[in-house]
Amino acid sequence: MKAPVILILIVAVLFIGMDGLYVVNEAEQAIITQFGKPIGDVAQPGLHFKMPFVQKVTRFERRILKWDGAPNQIPTKDKRFIWIDTTARWRIQDPLLFYTTVATERGALSRLDDILDSVVRDAVSGRLLVELVRGSDYKAQDQNEEQFEVEGVVVPTEELIGREEIMAGILDKARANTPDYGIELLDVQIKRINYVEQVRTRVYERMINERKKVAAQYRSEGEGEQADILGQMERELKTISSEAYRKVLEVRGGADAEAAAIYADAYNRDKEFYAFLRTLESYKKSIQKNGRLVISTDSDYYRYLKQAQ
Repeated sequence: MKAPVILILIVAVLFIGMDGLYVVNEAEQAIITQFGKPIGDVAQPGLHFKMPFVQKVTRFERRILKWDGAPNQIPTKDKRFIWIDTTARWRIQDPLLFYTTVATERGALSRLDDILDSVVRDAVSGRLLVELVRGSDYKAQDQNEEQFEVEGVVVPTEELIGREEIMAGILDKARANTPDYGIELLDVQIKRINYVEQVRTRVYERMINERKKVAAQYRSEGEGEQADILGQMERELKTISSEAYRKVLEVRGGADAEAAAIYADAYNRDKEFYAFLRTLESYKKSIQKNGRLVISTDSDYYRYLKQAQ
């Protein structure tokens, strides 16, 4: 009779031990509920004990969780309708408060939908489109860059902020509401900004006009540089040509002077021979191919031809 009793006791102890012992790993945190009411939380990983059959373990993620909002169509301060798609990172900071307020991760995501959608809508509608799409470190390249007019008030570009500052404001405002639910909001970011068709067309037109303006500026600068290079080249060519022409004239003048000197020397030495050479040169120039020369026999021009016969 003792053996069956001992066996029953062993089975009972094992059954109670299996329901009373539980393990919390490094990626989890847990709370203990008794008859549905939370009585404590377990933050340290490892093996723990609870009252069998009476207490229950509810586990939550210790790791960072993701929230993705549904894309919303929101008007900006300058009346531009855009689609905003946001995402956030959060974690359960106080599991006991988390359980009593939202109970589950699904409930937490629903509460984050309400908080973040409202904060993002207020932030986007209170800012210009240009502030949502540019960085905080943006600097205008042109000092006369376009100014923005909102409800009749001109807003200079130096007074505009960037997307990073807007997102920091959204995070601060949304983070102020999440501790009430045991949630710590870590980060909020705009995942995508998509323009509605009408705005997209205007944005593309503006981008095209800006690129055309830049291209025209580059083209104008290139044409000016080309004109400078061509002008310098023409000046250099004229300088080279005039210098070469001067040297030609100098060489030709020297040659003519030397030839004249030779002719003069030949004339002074033998006037008849000089006259003979000059007459032969005249014959050469006067009588061309298929040409005829008609002169009288008593002409001085015919004298040397007559003597050669």
